[in-house]
Amino acid sequence: MLRPRIIPCLLVQNKGLFKTVGFRKGKYVGDPINAVRIFNEKEADELMVLDIAASANGVGPDMKMIQFWAAECRMPLCYGGGVTTVAQARAIIGLGVEKVAVSSAAISRPQLVAEIAEEVGSQSVVVVLDVRKKRDGLYEIQTHNGTRATGLCPVAQSRRFQELGVGEIVVNAIDRDGEMRGYDMELAARVREATTVPMTVLGGAGKLSDISDLVGRCGVVGAAAGSLFVFKGTYKAVLINYPSPEIKDRLLRGALGLGGRIQGST
Repeated sequence: MLRPRIIPCLLVQNKGLFKTVGFRKGKYVGDPINAVRIFNEKEADELMVLDIAASANGVGPDMKMIQFWAAECRMPLCYGGGVTTVAQARAIIGLGVEKVAVSSAAISRPQLVAEIAEEVGSQSVVVVLDVRKKRDGLYEIQTHNGTRATGLCPVAQSRRFQELGVGEIVVNAIDRDGEMRGYDMELAARVREATTVPMTVLGGAGKLSDISDLVGRCGVVGAAAGSLFVFKGTYKAVLINYPSPEIKDRLLRGALGLGGRIQGST
């Protein structure tokens, strides 16, 4: 039985852990391996690691670093960044990573999703859609860290990737990235209503109630966050954190309107 997941998202660049605002103003916040170890101890549901420099710079995945993360990680791990071929995806899964995320390459050649799904299984293929809300109120997928407009609608593309066999869709709101003012509920609801595959929403979470609001609106989804789990307090001091099992269960149970413990929660 699927249940809501609370997922820390780590952005890495040049082997360091960074945090951005609106996909810009990258701030170094530490060593990603230390963060992985802390999230292990805090029993995070899942971990997402995105290399934000790989696709933008046209380089492939750093397999040695991925192998190191996979060896350290005691929870399901999703890696994304620079994946453009089936061979790369197969190699990453072979290192012990549970899910491979593709973004720019999937937008430029959607059939890649079907090819990877056939090779490693649909459950291991994730598409990350970086979405910006334009001045006219319409949503548009953008690639290469939000620097290239595509003219593509995230709802229509989500349906297409579902047809191609994607195992999960990650909807990342560029405008909310690092703002810590809540998820883009309208965007999340539109994609959720159009698809049936597992969905994760990223961008904007600033407090735990943002997660419960998302789950309450969209049901069983993944709630991913970066700033929420690496910063603490008004001045955003760097402090890796994650809700305890008890707080997490109470948070999600209330969001779903359940009286008992959520099945499968820790």
